[in-house]
Amino acid sequence: MGMGIQQCEDAEMGGRNGMEDLRQPLVEEEKIVVSDGLEYEIDGSSSEDGLDDGSGGSIWMVLLSTFVAVCGSFEFGSCVGYSAPTQSAIREDLDLSLAEYSMFGSILTIGAMLGAATSGLITDTFGRKGAMRMSASFCITGWLAVYFSMGALLLDMGRFFTGYGIGIFAYVVPVFIAEIAPKSIRGGLTTLNQLMIVSGSSVAFLLGTVVTWRTLALTGLVPCIILLIGLVFIPESPRWLAKVGHEKEFEVALRRLRGKDADVSKEATEIQINIETLQSLPKAKMSDLFQSKYIRSLIIGVGLMVFQQFGGINGIGFYVSETFVSAGLSSSKTGTIAYACIQVPITIVGAVLMDKSGRRPLLMVSASGTFLGCFLTGTSFFLKSNAMLLDWAPVLAVGGVLIYVASFSIGMGAVPWVIMSEIFPLNVKGVAGSLVVLVNWLGAWAVSYTFNFLMSWSSTGTFSIYAGFSAMTILFVAKIVPETKGKTLEEIQACINS
Repeated sequence: MGMGIQQCEDAEMGGRNGMEDLRQPLVEEEKIVVSDGLEYEIDGSSSEDGLDDGSGGSIWMVLLSTFVAVCGSFEFGSCVGYSAPTQSAIREDLDLSLAEYSMFGSILTIGAMLGAATSGLITDTFGRKGAMRMSASFCITGWLAVYFSMGALLLDMGRFFTGYGIGIFAYVVPVFIAEIAPKSIRGGLTTLNQLMIVSGSSVAFLLGTVVTWRTLALTGLVPCIILLIGLVFIPESPRWLAKVGHEKEFEVALRRLRGKDADVSKEATEIQINIETLQSLPKAKMSDLFQSKYIRSLIIGVGLMVFQQFGGINGIGFYVSETFVSAGLSSSKTGTIAYACIQVPITIVGAVLMDKSGRRPLLMVSASGTFLGCFLTGTSFFLKSNAMLLDWAPVLAVGGVLIYVASFSIGMGAVPWVIMSEIFPLNVKGVAGSLVVLVNWLGAWAVSYTFNFLMSWSSTGTFSIYAGFSAMTILFVAKIVPETKGKTLEEIQACINS
């Protein structure tokens, strides 16, 4: 799903208050040259770690900790995928109007926006594990409210609570993984976050075709329960412990993650230096982003998020079953199952291609595909409304939506988050991330709320609007977005400001 799927900021850049915490971490390896010429790695890990230096390191605790954390990512996907297969059944059982169901579908994004806004503060105050416990508690409360609801009010409250929970998960899970993983495997482990979100939504889509909507709400409890149990057995993030001054616990946690025989003294020293460096950097304000030296980065970051969302991903994804039915498909199940099955493999392909083909080609190919998908789906509704080629209309609609979601998953889903994590200088990265993520969630809400109303106005018109945004994305990337593959942060800055 395109919503918040990876927010960017360096792992140690803890939380600040209010708007600044609306960030979602996607940790990139990067070197920062501090003014006195010293070079530090600000990448959530030190340049040597117990796994690489042959000092008897162990990896199983890192893998276990990652598995526990990505249950939160899976939960994120479950919440996002819930509204698509359940739309007609919930509207029928609870007698909801189109406006009431649109509110139910989209209120998730409002909760997530608030969750994201407070995530940095919560994660820094209660620790990474504390934040995950809190998220899971909100999601459990939300799912139970949905399960027991007899009308729109409790249903919406439940959906809002799950939204708040996943807003925190979206930030804390990638930060936690980046902070515990050795550099040699960190890239692979952070990609798991994205993959588990997509898997969660695909599983919700598939289960939703065979169980009732109330039962599906109960399945949302499973990842939370596994996470809560798992948190008992894994250590807190050593970087957070060092940051809040728990020296003894910091060394114990680092030793548990690297293996009892590993020499952690060098890594421990580097983590301390990293944290001191980060804390000495000046705090940026939102208004600083509008200075001439940052404005092009801001246009690129905000622009990509606007095009990612207004291409329609959360409208199409949230209500895909009904779209298939209104295109004339006798049962929405076939299309929904195909939609669910296509997401995971294509996301894996996109992750592999990102560092091979580069960001720009991937974005342009992806946007061309979403344009084609919207064009085909719009055409199918045009044929249906004019009673032409009626046998072909459902085929075109399913084909169009599947081309759309495959194309989105390969580039437009993840690449804007990666570019966002690369284009902003470190001193404004937190505040820039906040603004960009806020724009992203606002777009997600606007699209998921208006989709059903636009479809009842004109299905062809709706997909034509989304196709128009996809076409503008290609132009925007071609003219404004730089290639960031294989460049240091300094080279990217020089390229943007030239």
